[in-house]
Amino acid sequence: MDPERPLPATVKALGLVSLLTDLSSEMVYPLNGRLLRLLGAPAWALGLIEGLAEATASTLKLYSGTVSDRMGRRKPLALLGYGLAALSKPLIGVAGGWPLVLGARLLDRTGKGLRGAPRDALIADICPKEQRGRAYGLHRSLDTTGAVLGPLVGYWYLRTHPESLRTLYWLAFIPAVLGVLLLWLVVKEQPRREAANKTVPRFSLSGISPTYQRFLLAVGIFSLSNSSDQFLLLRAQEGAGLSPQNILLVYALFNVVEASLGYIVGKRSDKIGRVPLILAGWGVFALVYAGFALLPGGLGFSGVLGLFLLYGLYYTLTQGAQKALAADLSDPNARGQQLGVFHLVVGLGALPASLLAGLLYERVSPSAPFWVGAGGALVAMLLLPREKKS
Repeated sequence: MDPERPLPATVKALGLVSLLTDLSSEMVYPLNGRLLRLLGAPAWALGLIEGLAEATASTLKLYSGTVSDRMGRRKPLALLGYGLAALSKPLIGVAGGWPLVLGARLLDRTGKGLRGAPRDALIADICPKEQRGRAYGLHRSLDTTGAVLGPLVGYWYLRTHPESLRTLYWLAFIPAVLGVLLLWLVVKEQPRREAANKTVPRFSLSGISPTYQRFLLAVGIFSLSNSSDQFLLLRAQEGAGLSPQNILLVYALFNVVEASLGYIVGKRSDKIGRVPLILAGWGVFALVYAGFALLPGGLGFSGVLGLFLLYGLYYTLTQGAQKALAADLSDPNARGQQLGVFHLVVGLGALPASLLAGLLYERVSPSAPFWVGAGGALVAMLLLPREKKS
């Protein structure tokens, strides 16, 4: 199979669905921490909300991947997941206390959990190994293009309506609904022939190769070090004094790095291997977290922007490469299930990581969670298996 052959249309359509969904999410995500502060929530509540939300998403990815393997269909679960995420946006807009925000975020991440593994497995099903890095890179680039447009729309809106923060959550509902309609009407899926025999093995760690297990261990250590991005945004607001509008602008430019380089880096991983890119990305992560730990109050917009641009490079180097390596190491007959295990490991680390970050931020110092994160990333780099590209 020629790796330069054009990618299937389904991959491109799924990328557009993610673009619209991320446009919706990123219009408001950078402001969730500010909204919670306005509602009187402490930093540990922010960590609890984000940690539970991400843990829910990743736990469901395990089961949704397994179910999609047994169904022989990926699209129904993906459609349900995108629909639930859309409904969560206006619910946050009407929340009168942080427990209601928690409920809405759990609904949003339930949707993400239902759609993630089936969607990723669908991409792997229709792309040969030689194209997967490029396919995941393209999907990630379109996803992050939406993540660029979302904060820019939010920035423009708050510049003209600075007192209408809650209305922005209602506006975010519109592109989310458009994404659901695109998935429903445009994305086509052919039932997989091998799934009709119901040969998917029951979940068992014994079915996962030793190399994949070591990869999951490294990912798990890194996930325990990687608290919610909300703490970076909170640090930028409370440590460097950035306004809500400037937070949205910084977040948009941060996503520009990923949107512009994701496809190129993903394609490169097909040639040089996944591990070198993951190692480089985790190293950049450690550097950025150390920078936020040392963040002086007078750093200002340009300094915070520089750190976020480097953080975008971390995402670019790792997100597509990690998924592609997980797909490479998984059993083709249980790919949805084993990609679900990867997402589960990531998500289970999110809860203790974010809750600990909130407690450290509140009770030790705002810099403490970032020092812990930087150190954990260095440990994960040592554990990552050095597997040669086949």
